Amino acid sequence: MFDIITFGSAVVDIFVNTDVKDKGKFLLYTIGSKILIEDLRFKIGGGGTNTAVAFSRLHFKTGYIGKLDADFGGQKILDLLKDEKIEFLGKIENTKTLGGYSIILDSKDKDRTILTYKGINDSIKLSDVKSSEIKTRWIYFSSLLGESFKTQEKLAKILYKKGVKIAFNPSEYLIERENVKELLKICEILVLNHEEARMLTNEKNLLEGLRKLGPKIVVITNKDKEVIAFDGGEKYSLIPHKLKVVERTGAGDAFASGFVAGQIAGKSIDESLKLGLEESESVIRHQGAKIGLIRRNLIR
Repeated sequence: MFDIITFGSAVVDIFVNTDVKDKGKFLLYTIGSKILIEDLRFKIGGGGTNTAVAFSRLHFKTGYIGKLDADFGGQKILDLLKDEKIEFLGKIENTKTLGGYSIILDSKDKDRTILTYKGINDSIKLSDVKSSEIKTRWIYFSSLLGESFKTQEKLAKILYKKGVKIAFNPSEYLIERENVKELLKICEILVLNHEEARMLTNEKNLLEGLRKLGPKIVVITNKDKEVIAFDGGEKYSLIPHKLKVVERTGAGDAFASGFVAGQIAGKSIDESLKLGLEESESVIRHQGAKIGLIRRNLIR
């Protein structure tokens, strides 16, 4: 029996550091120019593996569902899962189809733009997942599109009937392209940022509007501003600390997994918010989505 299984993307993150600075809300690369790369690093990312590592480092028995290629990227991801004591429950695609890759363009001002190629991440079928053999207390869904999102929906309904609790962290592009309302109806915890929340409800009170869609607990982050949560009865909030940011990739995954981990461990919403914030603030002090994730026995 797993404590939690994550179902989401697995990608090779390619970090590209240049001397380009932010200009307003943009990173500007001049057409026809040749820009020197100051630093180039390869790390494993993706919402599915980021959160799986976070849960495993907190001593939860963790599984990961995804689809990997049989080439360089897939093997690197399998090695990471093994090192982090995470059981792979997905499928290895023995074709020339490329896996997922992200190019993270970091600026001098410590912000970034991410170019993501999903590859086979969005082609997971229900037949790729041995749903009848899955035994878990929780399942965590991060954003996948197309066939993979349909599989998430189908698996969610199967597991929900078995009493499995569902956590969901949809992205802006998922909300734009797919109908997430059916999944929200059976969701225990919904974690998303302020912009994503606005895309799901027009109600003035975001928390109440989102909770009417089905989730029992709603959590909204807003970068460096107040984090708020709502369980239908009480509103909870927390203010992030002012920190020196090295790189923001994976901060959202870290926060969401920390909050969900707190709930799995039986902690209060206040305590879970603090754990989520601790995870995200640790991650942004490092380059990469996993280096700063906390190692702690949360189930003692």
